[in-house]
Amino acid sequence: MTTNKEKQIIAFLDEAFPDAKCSLIFANAYQCLIAVMLSAQATDKSVNEVTPELFGKYGDFAALSKAEQEDVESIIKSVGLYHAKAKNAIALSKAICQRHGGEMPLDFESLTKLPGVGVKTANVVLCEIAARPAIAVDTHVSRVSKRLGYAKADEEPIKIEKKLEGKFPRENWIRLHHQLIHFGREICHAKKPECGRCGLCGYCSYFKKTSSTKGR
Repeated sequence: MTTNKEKQIIAFLDEAFPDAKCSLIFANAYQCLIAVMLSAQATDKSVNEVTPELFGKYGDFAALSKAEQEDVESIIKSVGLYHAKAKNAIALSKAICQRHGGEMPLDFESLTKLPGVGVKTANVVLCEIAARPAIAVDTHVSRVSKRLGYAKADEEPIKIEKKLEGKFPRENWIRLHHQLIHFGREICHAKKPECGRCGLCGYCSYFKKTSSTKGR
């Protein structure tokens, strides 16, 4: 059952970020999977800067499966962890060609068996390509969830995901995932969050702690 807290969070996020969506740029399932995989521990902006060249040279899984790792690395070198990501991009492309006829599988189990594809990546891709409801947890969603009292400081993303999904209506999950990311990026920063712009301070442990420290 959705409580007043969840209703207020939904209302605030709907007003603050009514058009929140994935900021990665992609045109199909292939591009979506590769872009999301590249975005791990990197900004979407940095990924969007390298994918036009990458996708222009390697237009599908079959083409990328035959790429030289050094060439892929040279294209994505401005993105963090580019050695591992280039290796995984080629490896997952080979696996998709061998196991799935060159078409990206649209089920969670198959996706998470691919090299470099974890729970978050699979959830995001299935949300975007198959409209599969989930609240994928990245660093922003994790931080916001902990500050709003939905998770403990040391909890893993998969546990946070399940807790959030247990609190919010299923029909809100996809939109909420994007809204929480935008909220974390634009207002609830890791350092110096803009509490004056936030309508959720009453639920926020960070705000309560800093307010107490400052004697407010």
